[in-house]
Amino acid sequence: MSLPGVGNGRLISMDARDLVRSEKLVRSVRVLCTAQGLRSLRSAWRRRRSDAAALPRRGTELARVPGAVQGAEPEPGGGVVRFARSSLRVRVTTGGAVFCGWDGAEPEPSYALDGPCPEADERAELEPDTGGGWRVVSERVTVTVGRTGTVEVRTPGGVVLRRDLPPRWWEPAGARGPVGPGAGPTGPRPGLGSATPRPGVGLTGPRAEPGAGTERRPGAGAEPGAGAGAGAGAEPKPRPGAEPEPGAGPAEPRLAEPEAGPGSVEPGTAPGPVKPGMAPGPTEPGAASGPTEPGAAPGTTEPGLEPGLGGEGGARWLQLSEVAADARFFGLGGRASGPRLRDGVYRLWNTDPGGSFEPGDDPLYLTMPVQLVVADAGTHLVFHDNSWDGTVTLREGEEGAGSGHDRPGGCRTRMEGGPLRYWVIVGTTPARVLHGWAALTGAPAVPPRWALGHHHARWGFRDAEEVRRVVAGYRERDLPLSALHLDIDHLIGHRVFTVDGARFPDLPGLAAELLEDGVRLVSIVDPAVKAEPGNAVYESGAADDVFVRDARGREVRGVVWAGESAFPDFTDPRVRKWWGGLYAERLAQGFSGVWHDMNEPVSFAAFGETTLPRSARHALEGRGGDHREAHNVYGLAMARAGYEGLCELRPDERPFLFSRSGWAGLQRYGGSWSGDVATGWAGLRASLSLVIGLGLSGVPYSGPDIGGFTGSPSPELYLRWFQLGAYLPLFRTHSAISAGRREPWEFGSSVLEHAAAALRERQRLLPYFTTLAQLAARTGAPYVRPVWWRTPKDRALRDCEDAFLLGDALLVAPVLEEGARRRPVRLPRGRWYDTVTGRAYHGPGQVVLDAPLSGIPVLARAGSVVPVAAPDGGVELEVWTPSQGRKGVGAGTLAVDTGDGWKKPELLRFTTRLRDGEVTVEREGGGEVDYRIRVRGEAPPSEDRRGPRTN
Repeated sequence: MSLPGVGNGRLISMDARDLVRSEKLVRSVRVLCTAQGLRSLRSAWRRRRSDAAALPRRGTELARVPGAVQGAEPEPGGGVVRFARSSLRVRVTTGGAVFCGWDGAEPEPSYALDGPCPEADERAELEPDTGGGWRVVSERVTVTVGRTGTVEVRTPGGVVLRRDLPPRWWEPAGARGPVGPGAGPTGPRPGLGSATPRPGVGLTGPRAEPGAGTERRPGAGAEPGAGAGAGAGAEPKPRPGAEPEPGAGPAEPRLAEPEAGPGSVEPGTAPGPVKPGMAPGPTEPGAASGPTEPGAAPGTTEPGLEPGLGGEGGARWLQLSEVAADARFFGLGGRASGPRLRDGVYRLWNTDPGGSFEPGDDPLYLTMPVQLVVADAGTHLVFHDNSWDGTVTLREGEEGAGSGHDRPGGCRTRMEGGPLRYWVIVGTTPARVLHGWAALTGAPAVPPRWALGHHHARWGFRDAEEVRRVVAGYRERDLPLSALHLDIDHLIGHRVFTVDGARFPDLPGLAAELLEDGVRLVSIVDPAVKAEPGNAVYESGAADDVFVRDARGREVRGVVWAGESAFPDFTDPRVRKWWGGLYAERLAQGFSGVWHDMNEPVSFAAFGETTLPRSARHALEGRGGDHREAHNVYGLAMARAGYEGLCELRPDERPFLFSRSGWAGLQRYGGSWSGDVATGWAGLRASLSLVIGLGLSGVPYSGPDIGGFTGSPSPELYLRWFQLGAYLPLFRTHSAISAGRREPWEFGSSVLEHAAAALRERQRLLPYFTTLAQLAARTGAPYVRPVWWRTPKDRALRDCEDAFLLGDALLVAPVLEEGARRRPVRLPRGRWYDTVTGRAYHGPGQVVLDAPLSGIPVLARAGSVVPVAAPDGGVELEVWTPSQGRKGVGAGTLAVDTGDGWKKPELLRFTTRLRDGEVTVEREGGGEVDYRIRVRGEAPPSEDRRGPRTN
């Protein structure tokens, strides 16, 4: 092997990238020389062999498009539109959400939905549309289905928010499909949320007529980048050899060389034992493959489908979509580049990037096929309910200048298997859309009040005495601290659910001691269990058969910090129950909460993907399947197991749980954090992008590792990160074992002074944070919101990514550049007050504000009511002077604290007005305002503020 920069025995010039590659290669060689490195090499080789044996090559594939419309059948909330080679079910629910399922795909089963599918809107009707298509008309949305399979989502006024072009599938050549007129499937297709297929459904090569939207070449597979097919009624084709851009219209089927698979099936290999509800792996030619969705006949495989590919994965598919030319994209889970998602390819595969990440690194730990699209015409959210590996390619549109034509924005969604089904939620504002998203996927969990304070963590606490010293350091300097987190170093050899008694001889006693100072302990929990005799957790799991197995029925082994380990199959309800019971040990040790790490899942590997084999078998709630479908929901299912276990073990308290990985619906069980963000100014900016993006994807509780996970931050960088973190939901310092300490006093007296001010301000705002947590649970609105939240039509605000709203009342403008002491701030419409000076500014527009090291700019909306902690420990209302007149009416909400149990607090709503120079505060619905009121902010010109008056 030649090192980069060395060729033919002589040194050649090296650029920066060559140096980085050389450095990584040298580090990799050093790691491989260790015992852990050799284990990771063996694990990677084992994973590759497993996939080569169990996942067959795709071989010849056929491209298919829906074809021409044949008819429709009304159903509650919509109906089924039938095409020559497919069918589309459209259903509008009572909440206004639209479900679209191709090839008979149904909304259930789903890991994302919170319980059963919402009821259909009985008032929505399916009716013929002009041009030969059909449409579903409801009060909130209209869905128009074209004669070749285009789907348009319109506002009640008829404005198109989204236009999905006819999809395209790539299926194994032997799969049966509809070929005759009107032969569209009446039930789901195999692997696509399907019931048993009906005769005559599917594709067969000999019966596919020329021009019917299919094309075959022996030994060649269609590449899912070729656009939608050329069936009847297809749009004009692009120039030969050109791949259509998103939104460019369907193209003629283009076949490419077959996709390189991991290998073929080893003949004569008998499948091993499998868990109840799991299908045997596809190891023997012709072996039965299990059902993938409810309704599929167990132990059957569609004739002609390769086991483990068509029978379980179904077809690969591609969908091109168009949005308004002025639209902007947000969401897709946690992305380091954002929150506005610019042109590019975003992968949907939860991934540990290894080491650390910065803007531009993609994918990361928590990906979701959830897009929030904001345009002048309205806001909509689209969610492709498919957990397979895939990509989303985005392209922003352009508005024509003068007489020029608009170029719509485009989205290209490509999935490697699974159902083509998606939900669309529309609304005039992002608040309405995310309210609908929360109604569909579940209300965000409300963290205990203490979890909204400051957390301190570090990988590398040596023993109990060091923990005591750190907590004492906070107490001696009068710095508020709510929780201290213990990383893997408090475990015996990194084994989960253990405690190193030599370093922590009395952990329950330590926890009780810290609790007297108001500090809770939080424990890390990794999913992997070290596979060794004598390990009680492993022996218990092996006896109950809870671990993921391969296609031959053997335990899948990976390598993590503890060494060779097995992985619980959290997609099995029985396993979740077993795992949830293990948290009794954490509670007995005195821990008050948990954080889940390494649950993408991660298995160290010297090469290839650092996760489980794609052929690994999972229960998938009894349907059976492999890791290709289970990978992205693994962390979500683990979070569910932990949350439900903690609820059962301690039923009177709300659990505290946050997870590095997850999927759509994670908010039901807790929150997330940034993961291993790189130390640096770029990492600081990336951490803000992640928090805003996760909030717009439905996960409102999150935060970064303050100071970055790797490296030692400069005092200025640490302080600016700390000041940002004070206004984020999860306020936690954390670092790697080699990255130095993160206590505020370690960075000098000046940093300590300013960090202490940020900590005290966070403590003062706790009533506001607890109110935001309750509002998130009831409305789905994130704590941290983009500055365009209330005015999405303001295009300048849509492009603002360096500031955010904390609730509706506060605008926070963090310092993200080294050496900056002033910074521009773009203001939404209205009057805004500097919370330090009280000076008023008017939006919309941009102002330049001072940003000294003592604090970052924070502005308050005129008329807002912010509940804060009073000096005596109670709650007072901080009222910012409203503007004069009817349009100057302000408002605010207070969630009355009811402790950390399950009782829902009363939400008190207040309104404010400025009348004749007097600030009036009233409680909605009548009643007295039983809280002290403090009015702040300059009175508007020519007005005399006389003080507060309450009714």
